[in-house]
Amino acid sequence: MEEIGKLRYLASGCSFTELHFSHRIGLSTIRKIVEEVCTAIWDVMRAECFPELTTEAWLSIAEGFQQRANFPHVTGAIDGKHVRVYKPSLTGSLYYNYKHFFSILLLAICDSNYKFIFIDVGAYGKCSDSTVFQNSIFYKKLREYNLNIPKESNIPGIPNDLPYFFIGDEAFSISEHILRPYPGTNLNFTKRIFNYRLSRARRYIECAFGILTHKWRIFQRPLDVNVNLAIKIIKACCLLHNFVRERHGVNFNEIVFNGDTEGMCEIPRARVLSGTRGSDARNNLADFFVNIDPLPWQNKYA
Repeated sequence: MEEIGKLRYLASGCSFTELHFSHRIGLSTIRKIVEEVCTAIWDVMRAECFPELTTEAWLSIAEGFQQRANFPHVTGAIDGKHVRVYKPSLTGSLYYNYKHFFSILLLAICDSNYKFIFIDVGAYGKCSDSTVFQNSIFYKKLREYNLNIPKESNIPGIPNDLPYFFIGDEAFSISEHILRPYPGTNLNFTKRIFNYRLSRARRYIECAFGILTHKWRIFQRPLDVNVNLAIKIIKACCLLHNFVRERHGVNFNEIVFNGDTEGMCEIPRARVLSGTRGSDARNNLADFFVNIDPLPWQNKYA
């Protein structure tokens, strides 16, 4: 319990040096304790906080997005964030990002309860989130249909069956299971409505990052540890984030996202190619949001 207390103290924003003086413990000992605790938390609680999702669980996630964001068939919102670190030794510019600081990438998918479904931690700061996603185990399983995602189904008002999909920003390539906004600025009314509706659903991953950053305030300063320990700390905090969300629940009225995640920042957007099935689904949903299922207030945001 004493070691977990030290990890909690560290996660609150305290550095190893502060722990060194407050607990009269050597720096190397503190690093070893924190690393062992983070490893133990991940090994013991991973199955509980990041379980393999069944078809019923995916349907429950989609129902949550339908109720809270008015967007059907969404199985998760995906995005990536840069976590600040001090320059790792002997790495050149690998961890130097477009915002001109050193970082490790955290790619995550969340549900409408702000819980992380999947995380990928440790990519170089210079990478884009689409590249990290396409190199991830999750993407490989998605391409091989090994995630138990529900089959296509009909939505009243749309002529063709629609697949279940993940939603992301312009950085991601559109495909059968990935939806992104329409690119460009000179969009017609229907496309602007779709982009607004997708943004309402995609904001859940932004809010999840904001909650993570403000709950575990170690992310509000650069991590002054080696890369391996930084990865373990990030993974442990994401797991504990899910643990807290599951037990304390979420008061949606208290969550206001202002776009600031402090120690994290947006990953640069890349030019990507479109997928035919994804484009067809996007067009069908755009017409659906305008003609079949409009929100009373959506026109003023278009």
